This record gives sequence, C-alpha cells and structure tokens, in this order.
Amino acid sequence: MSFPSVRPRRTRQSDPWRRMVRETRLAPDQLIYPLFVVPGSGVRRPVTSMPGICQLSVDEAVTEARSALDAGVPAVLLFAAPARKDEKASAALDPSGLAAEAIAALKTACPQLLVWADVCLCGATDHGHCGHVLPGGVIDNDSSVRTLAEVALNYARAGADAVAPSDMMDGRVQAIRRALDRDGFAMTPIVSYAAKFASAFYGPFREAAESAPAFGDRRSYQMDPANGREALREVRLDVEEGADLVMVKPAGPYLDVIRQVRDTVEVPVVAYQVSGEFSLIKAAAERGWIDEPAAVMEALTGIRRAGADLIITYYARDVARWLRSR
Repeated sequence: MSFPSVRPRRTRQSDPWRRMVRETRLAPDQLIYPLFVVPGSGVRRPVTSMPGICQLSVDEAVTEARSALDAGVPAVLLFAAPARKDEKASAALDPSGLAAEAIAALKTACPQLLVWADVCLCGATDHGHCGHVLPGGVIDNDSSVRTLAEVALNYARAGADAVAPSDMMDGRVQAIRRALDRDGFAMTPIVSYAAKFASAFYGPFREAAESAPAFGDRRSYQMDPANGREALREVRLDVEEGADLVMVKPAGPYLDVIRQVRDTVEVPVVAYQVSGEFSLIKAAAERGWIDEPAAVMEALTGIRRAGADLIITYYARDVARWLRSR
C-alpha cells in the first residue's frame, strides 16, 4: 500500500466538501447584540474606543434593534446609562426609569425580539460599583442582593424577556428567582453571569456604559482570571439557585473555562465576546493588518467550538448579515 493510506485532505479539497463536513457552525439564532441606552431623543453618540458602536437614546435603540432583527439576530442585551446616579441606584429601581422605558419601547416596537436586561447597580450608582458600598469601601453583599432582586423585578414588569444579573454577588440568582416567582414572573428566565472574571478587556465597555468605578476595582467580587475550578463552582451554585442559562465572560481568553462549563452543566452556556476583544479586532482591521470578517468568524467559531451555545457579541448584526450572504 502506498504512503499515505489515510488522507484527511480528501474532505478538505473543495468548498462544498469543507461545508459538508464542518463540525462547528455559526447561525444568526446563536447571537445576541448588546445595546447601550442613554437619555434624550435622536441621540447616536459614537463610543470612541468601540468603532461602529454608539450610545443610543431610546428611539435610536429601537431603530438599531429593528436593524438587528431584520438581519436575523433574535435577541438584544440592554445596558442603561441614566443621567441620575446615586448611592441607592434609584434610576434602576424606577418603573419610569431609563432602562424600564427602553425595555417597554423595544417590546412595543419589536414584540418578536427577545430583550435581555442586564441587572447590575454600577450604571446607576454614583460610585460605579456593582453593589452597595459600606464605609471603608467594602461592597456589602446581602443588601446589594436585595436591591438587585428589586431591579430584576422592575425590568420584568417593564417587559424584559430575560434578566441577566452581572454583579457577581453571592446568592443573587436565588433572590432574583424568588422575587420573580412571587410577583407572577415564574416564566422569566435568568441568564446568570456565572463566571465573570475581573478582566482587563472591559475597558471600552466602561466608556459605553458609563460604569467605571470611582475608586478601587472589582476584584473583591469578580473572579480572579487565574481560577478555573472556582468558575465551575460559581456556575454550579447559580444553576442550583435557579439560573436558566449561565454565562462565561470574557469569551476569547477563557475558552478552556467555556469547555469545562459546557461539560459540567446541562443548561445553555452563553459566552460574551467583550468590548476589548471587539476593539482589538477593529483596531487591527482599521490598520489593514487583518481581514476583519475572516478574523471575526474565526474568533466566534472558536467560541462555539469551545462549547458556547450562544454568543453575545458587538459583531452580532454584521455576522448575521455575513452568514446570510454566504
């Protein structure tokens, strides 16, 4: 028998063959598009560190959501940056606040679009932390959890299809589940940021969401990037508390964690390709150093291959269009 007798290249020799035997596939239904909402009307303010991404007033967010839906993206993840910020996160608790207004407007304009509402305190607090701050700068877990449950309930009442707690406080999934169930929202899913790492890749997001901490950092509640086993513990706890989907954030630097989470739990796994990942690709593409669509598709395919069922990405609308044009 002549060498080689086994030729894996046989099924790589043409595009039809490669498509036919492809193991990992991307589809628009797997994508979620983040939106940043700010006060005002007719506002479309570019985020300087995220080319192509804007802060949007509610009316412009509706336009952007329609565009994403038309491209085939089934869901958006909403972040609100209200003008009023105080230590109690009052704007996030306000039934007439910016986030609640945006949720209601999106559901009215695009009833078939799934609106996921990010649940945190950082965007509505004057100190920019994800929980209540005690004297000395300590983040108080339990009082924060009570407020987060109220925020989640406020968003569910406004019409959110899912609430997504991103704060990383202990026990917040259970508290939110109980609050939702008591108030008649037993069918509202919780998408838990279960393994959210204290990452250097969040910088551009903090400009877009106006949520940079006024002091210190978030390492006392977000996870140490060095810890994989702890991530699995966090994920298991959130599933036990009632999370319907669990998230790993960021995605690209944590593909190993995504794989382990996928192998550990039976609920859908979401991965968030965060702002820094997006901006790195954008910066290289703008300089002509890489082929942007090819790099994006490769990165997202890698995230899917690692085990993510769904991907939150600022490229969601573009990718949906690219996939349709193939």
